[in-house]
Amino acid sequence: MKQVLVLYYSRSGATAEMARLVARGAEGVAGVESMLRTVPEVSETCEATSAKVPDSGAPYVSLDELKACDALALGSPTRFGNMAASLKFFLEKTSGQWLSGSLIGKPAGVFTSTSSLHGGQEATLLSMMIPLLHHGMLISGLPYSESELLTTTTGGTPYGPSHVAGANSDLPLSDDEKSLCMAMGKRLANLALKLAD
Repeated sequence: MKQVLVLYYSRSGATAEMARLVARGAEGVAGVESMLRTVPEVSETCEATSAKVPDSGAPYVSLDELKACDALALGSPTRFGNMAASLKFFLEKTSGQWLSGSLIGKPAGVFTSTSSLHGGQEATLLSMMIPLLHHGMLISGLPYSESELLTTTTGGTPYGPSHVAGANSDLPLSDDEKSLCMAMGKRLANLALKLAD
């Protein structure tokens, strides 16, 4: 079985829901399983540490799980057109994987949620791609054969799935947004299988 690691950080729940849909899309491909993982909060207090297991949601990711995956989907809410600090903090601890080259040649995709339509979705997606490119991963977006990209009035970009959560971060994912999340998971799963051949 090939494994798609769906690694995300979520504050209000929208990015977590997107992650579950990406995972479901990946698991719809025969011979592929998905693994949902998250990262702990970054504390403003240097001495603070997180519990080994989160109170709810997906378990925290380990560097070994990152190394072992066959494909990676990376998700974060937008923070001023950039990924959230918690996800960036985790990625900055992956120099061992960079030195060993353990992620070279593996497919990866990114997804995000913003409060507004023009809240920096594409900039955030691009910011998440940069460390993955340094790792030698093969970045996959969404092609326009995904018809929702042509008709969506909510989120969705060729850079990767996106969601417009609204000013109070309480808007549900639209059907287009859900479909594009599942398409990303399916795409990464199929790429992992093809690259294994």
